[in-house]
Amino acid sequence: MTVIWEPKADEETAKWLAVAEELSVEHFEPLAEELDRDQRYPWESVKLLVDSGLAGIFVPKEYGGQGASFATTCAVIERISRGCASTGAILTAYALGGTPLVLVGTDTQKDKYLRAMAQGEATSFALTELGAGSDAAEIKTTATREGDKWRLKGEKIFIGNGGASRYYVAFALTDPAAGARGITAFMVDKEAEGVVIDHLEDKMGIRGTQTSNLKLDTLVGDEDMVGELNRGMRLAMQTLNAGRISVAAQSVGVGLAGYDEASREAVRRHTFGTPIIDNQGISFPIADSATQLTAARMITTEAATAYDRGEDVAVLGAMAKLYASEASHAAVDIAVQVFGGDGFCKPTRAERLYRDQRILQIYEGTSEIQRLVLGRFIKKEASEQ
Repeated sequence: MTVIWEPKADEETAKWLAVAEELSVEHFEPLAEELDRDQRYPWESVKLLVDSGLAGIFVPKEYGGQGASFATTCAVIERISRGCASTGAILTAYALGGTPLVLVGTDTQKDKYLRAMAQGEATSFALTELGAGSDAAEIKTTATREGDKWRLKGEKIFIGNGGASRYYVAFALTDPAAGARGITAFMVDKEAEGVVIDHLEDKMGIRGTQTSNLKLDTLVGDEDMVGELNRGMRLAMQTLNAGRISVAAQSVGVGLAGYDEASREAVRRHTFGTPIIDNQGISFPIADSATQLTAARMITTEAATAYDRGEDVAVLGAMAKLYASEASHAAVDIAVQVFGGDGFCKPTRAERLYRDQRILQIYEGTSEIQRLVLGRFIKKEASEQ
């Protein structure tokens, strides 16, 4: 029996978890410190994700992927994030970018972009703009008719896996007067004329990933439209509902890494003749962390399974993302505390995890946004009673 609750894995999940475990132990975890130090994108790790089938684990088999369930995909994201937060973030970005295509892409789009993703040419989700982060409906990028094409004009920022991805699902106003009801999604190729990526963020954590801008003054066709005209915001929210669950899985993985560091060091390190874990001031917060990570894993597992059943996961996804990201913060925080001065200094793993974890409470909706979402559902339910 393990202290942290382990979900029962079916045959498919167990198979892919074994692949993720082997790659993490042999390749991803040993590389994590170097990626952080050099702020380097790990193309060699992406090749391993492609060769192993993990890059397209959620892609249907008819489009060159593995056709695994969302629950299996999240379990793999958790395991890889436990070994290397950056590689876990890359796989999470793959899943986020592919979700709009899985949800509403045409057969032609799925065959082109999902097949490419399984082979390592990823698609990224491009929604955020300057001044339109949490309030995504305030985007300014436009798509206007120019002959039989659409001219996309504007700039996206904070794109996960940006620059490394070949393709982008970009959201633009096709009916500005309608606001959020006038947004449409389009596929964009970074190699197309009028598409420029000229800025990569210098981040405090997950420094083995790339986060870029995307400048657009380019033409796309009707065949590049993802989903229906003016239904882009609905598609974005559907995508984020799933994305929040995959970030919750990422959070559990990073939190477990923090728990691993804290518990092992608390047993190894001695003061006044005994392991420091014998002091309640140390063992109690680690016990709290073990309980929180177990609860986070249970919520995340149930949310992913509910998504596979086709249920509405707006509430459960927000709860999973909120709770798991904050549980992971508590786990890495106690890890730094247990290491003491060493935990504040590089290159300890606890120090790196503390920085890697912080974004998990911000992207795919901050903790405040998750509480806002839940508060609206609570108000609606209470008003109807």
